[in-house]
Amino acid sequence: MLRALAALRLVLLAYAVFWTSTSRWGRYDEGHPTLTIVALGLLTAWTVFALWAYEQPSRRTPALLAADLAVALSAMLVTPYLQEAGRVDATLPTFWVFGVVIAWAVRFHAVGGLFAAAAVTVAELSVKADGDLGEVLSGTTLQNVMLLWIGGGIIGYLTGLLQRMAADRDLAERRAAAVEERARLARAVHDGTLQVLAMVQRRGQEQGGELADLGQLAGKQEAALRALIQGDAAALPPSGASLGTEDLMTRLRAFQSTTVSVSGPGAPVVLPARLVGEVSAAVSECLTNVCRHVGLEAPAWVLVEDLGSSVVVTVRDEGQGIAEHRLETARTEGRLGVVESICGRLSALGGSARLTTAPGQGVEWELSVPREASRRAASL
Repeated sequence: MLRALAALRLVLLAYAVFWTSTSRWGRYDEGHPTLTIVALGLLTAWTVFALWAYEQPSRRTPALLAADLAVALSAMLVTPYLQEAGRVDATLPTFWVFGVVIAWAVRFHAVGGLFAAAAVTVAELSVKADGDLGEVLSGTTLQNVMLLWIGGGIIGYLTGLLQRMAADRDLAERRAAAVEERARLARAVHDGTLQVLAMVQRRGQEQGGELADLGQLAGKQEAALRALIQGDAAALPPSGASLGTEDLMTRLRAFQSTTVSVSGPGAPVVLPARLVGEVSAAVSECLTNVCRHVGLEAPAWVLVEDLGSSVVVTVRDEGQGIAEHRLETARTEGRLGVVESICGRLSALGGSARLTTAPGQGVEWELSVPREASRRAASL
């Protein structure tokens, strides 16, 4: 909309130059004609600069908007001096100031549009009143002022409405793309992974013993995977779909066992339930890697620290560590446990996952989530 405003600025500038140099030139010729030409040149130069400045979003700062409004007000307030007349019928920039009001409305919505309209109104009345405010308000000045207020308010309101509509549209497009991708993955997963998990569950139940436990675990994973690819949030484990708040320590103490030690502050670490579920899932993946790569009886330690501005969860073991470039190799092989289940989860929350390891020195994961991520999660 600010780019579209460029065309309007040029039209209003041409109107101001034409109006001043023809119908109103007699008033300026009796005052300061040379300074009037300079003022019109400066107004033209600023318009060209504004066209360039508003082109890039990074340059549309409040300082630019304030300078734009200051130029408009200065051009209006200098009009009595340029004309040296007792009363001013029309200011030097005339309708050019309307482009500034629209710029404020587009950038700052209704509040900005009304603020700029108010500033221009004060300048307009102070220049034209000349001790007889009633006569001024009964003429075309009142109509111009009303147009400024109506234009600034309505355009500002519509701009805010369009931005909200655009955000809703983008969200709908992302959701549609996610549904399409889920359907594609569902076909691929159903043809391979789900069938293998179902077979493991069935064979485990047939064999009994430890294989029955393995089959039961495979059945749970099959159900969770089916719920995920079908978008059935109610059937998923409560890892992140729940609402409200939850104590992170309560969730992590569920990992406490003869081999896993969980410690943290005495006070509850209350966070949005969605965030607690994601952090808990990342910790679960860390502990699963300990069992898988170090051993089922390998000890592990989970430490929770509430630092006020952030919450840090540290997961440590005393295994053989991770060799250099091993994670990159695993990623290229399609093993995304660390990349997605740990780093990806924390990155999606606005946090970070830092790995400290060396061959023979164990593994330490530091999962950090800022409080700002907690507030964002609470609003979802």
